[in-house]
Amino acid sequence: MRSILLFLLFVMAGPVAAGPGEDDARFSINGFGSLGLTRSSSGDAAFVRELTQPNGSRGEWSGNVDTLFGVQANWQLNDRFALTAQAISRYHRHGTYAPELAWAFARFDPTPFTSLRLGRLGTDFYLYADSRMVGYTYLTVRPSADFFGVLPFTHLDGGDLQVSVPLGDSVLTGRLHAGRLNEKLPLADRIWDIGGSRMFGGSLSLQRGPWTVRLSSSEIRFKGDLPIGELSDGLNQAAAGGFPQAAAAARAIALDGTRSRFNSLGVVYESGPWQGQLMLSRVRHTTRAFQNWHSGYLLGGYRIGSVTPFAGYSWIRSSSRQLASGIPDGVSPALDALNAGLATVLRDGHADQGTLSLGARWDFAENMDLKLQLDLIRGRSSSVFPYRDEKADWNGRTGVVSVVLDFVF
Repeated sequence: MRSILLFLLFVMAGPVAAGPGEDDARFSINGFGSLGLTRSSSGDAAFVRELTQPNGSRGEWSGNVDTLFGVQANWQLNDRFALTAQAISRYHRHGTYAPELAWAFARFDPTPFTSLRLGRLGTDFYLYADSRMVGYTYLTVRPSADFFGVLPFTHLDGGDLQVSVPLGDSVLTGRLHAGRLNEKLPLADRIWDIGGSRMFGGSLSLQRGPWTVRLSSSEIRFKGDLPIGELSDGLNQAAAGGFPQAAAAARAIALDGTRSRFNSLGVVYESGPWQGQLMLSRVRHTTRAFQNWHSGYLLGGYRIGSVTPFAGYSWIRSSSRQLASGIPDGVSPALDALNAGLATVLRDGHADQGTLSLGARWDFAENMDLKLQLDLIRGRSSSVFPYRDEKADWNGRTGVVSVVLDFVF
């Protein structure tokens, strides 16, 4: 797959190097970006835009949470074939802005209603999920952190097939996708390599007038385990030492070969000055290292001239999945440490909070906007899944003020 991606980039670079010509009219380069400042009111947990970020705002202003830059190249070879590549520079993984290849695919449209893409694609979990980096395209400062932020998987190496069918005044669209994930994600002070994990799924959407309704379902089959090998090895050694239930605990938190299923419903309304969105999701895991969760948000906005005030509410709730290791406390410090490590793994996947969001978008110039947003987050002290490096004093409550300048060119 890597060789295919490099080939696509090489081919797309050709028209630029060739100089003016007939084909250049079908080649375009566009860019987008966001310049943001974010400040949370609590110093006990780091607020992040999404879990690809190793750190965020902890009671201080941060420019890392929402700032990003991207460039996209498109080459329309003819009416049926096109090539697209997109690179993004954002704060992620090792705490750097190292550019990453987000998209690099070839598209074939055999009919006006059918499209086949092959290469690197944005993950298509939910409605708007594959465009969540382009701030100018959505109303709020960022996609809901309660809904989108807990999905750290951003791209898929594979393909998808889309078919659209006109139905009177409506359009019914079905899409199937399949491929492999190829990313490394931050996990506490370690890196989680999900390379080789397989993803497949599909969606069905209906568009009629101002309404769009979309059902989607995707599944990930993981390859490899979380970077907690010391804990798993210790549990297996404890089992060999006379605590057989420790082996069951080690199997329960294993990731390799397990599946996660992501189901969602999205409803969007756009008519005149009105905008409205309702999103719901339900996520289930076969490994007990992750907690099952459901989340959603409701968002509405009304445009007045060049300003669009908006308000919304989002939430995420996960189900606690307690698991006894079978090792009695107090036997030895080493076994007590195993119990504590197991409890930490189970606890770190818990989320139980809601967020009230208020703000406004000002489209002050062509292809530019300025957004101001206040998020009031109210959750339990055990709600740590959407954050980074929470402290013992974390009470689940914080306020987040954000200001962002978005642009496209």
